[in-house]
Amino acid sequence: MADETTSARSNAAPERMRAWRTDGSGRLELSAVAVPDLGEGEVLIRVEACGVCRTDLHVRDGELPARRSPVVPGHEAVGIVVAAADSQRASLGERVGVPWLRSTCGSCSACRAGHENLCRASTYTGWDADGGYAEYVAAPWAYTYPIPPGLDPVQAAPLLCAGIIGYRALSRAAVPAGGRLGIYGFGASAHLTAQVAIARGTELHVVTRDPRAREFALELGAATAAVDSAQLPPLDAAIIFAPAGELVADALEALAPAGTVALAGIHMSQIAALDYDQHLFHEKTLTSVTANTRADGDEFLRLADRLGVRATVSPYPFERADEALAALAADAVHGAAVLVL
Repeated sequence: MADETTSARSNAAPERMRAWRTDGSGRLELSAVAVPDLGEGEVLIRVEACGVCRTDLHVRDGELPARRSPVVPGHEAVGIVVAAADSQRASLGERVGVPWLRSTCGSCSACRAGHENLCRASTYTGWDADGGYAEYVAAPWAYTYPIPPGLDPVQAAPLLCAGIIGYRALSRAAVPAGGRLGIYGFGASAHLTAQVAIARGTELHVVTRDPRAREFALELGAATAAVDSAQLPPLDAAIIFAPAGELVADALEALAPAGTVALAGIHMSQIAALDYDQHLFHEKTLTSVTANTRADGDEFLRLADRLGVRATVSPYPFERADEALAALAADAVHGAAVLVL
């Protein structure tokens, strides 16, 4: 099988490709590297577009400890399958998305219970294995998502993490029907989550320091867009997308009794001490979001297609990936940044 796979790849892709890599020291460098070899069950994808996620910043800057160094970041890649392991030949020519969750063991108690996002052996694209800031990426076929034929790759890319993680955060926040939801930070994930929440009849309130983001939130249908929680009505639930630990106390204090705050990021700055009476009493809940399951992705992509969820994108040529990350770090991206190949 290895010989057949290698032959298929050589006919579909060059031996070398361009890829952006980081060693976790804050730098991102463009290099010429070998096109990935395929393992069992994997496909080779010619990347058409790749979303730029805040998690990529955490990888670049070492805020997530390196698991592969150097590594090609990027876990919102969309492209065409150009080669496959022998058992996956039916996938050739299909457009697929490569998400954050790359693999799980499938046999531990978490996987058996439907919580594969909590599998201790899980691996992640752009962290454990090279990701989509490259001309080609290899991925396990079972962990990719089919992209509808009519959906543009640049539009599809942000859905693969920003959309899916936002959807899981919205589920974890347990907003009651017709309830009030507060969203803290209004970037790539938040603006997609907002569309789903509003379509469900949720009254949305956004907190962000960025005046352009506040205007954007109102354009999408938010009831209010404020600078801080003091300007909000009592919330039934809140999602914190900004990686700012100081917002946790603010969001909890803004909750009505029995409300929930969901923390959507993979990394967050230090959370300040909480006062029990002020922040947690009256059966308030504080919960985190850890990656996602494949079921989350399937559900969200179907829902996004039905509701007409649209990503607002800021496209960057592949050659300017470093500039895209720098803009994201400076909170200067409108909607979602996407690398276009």
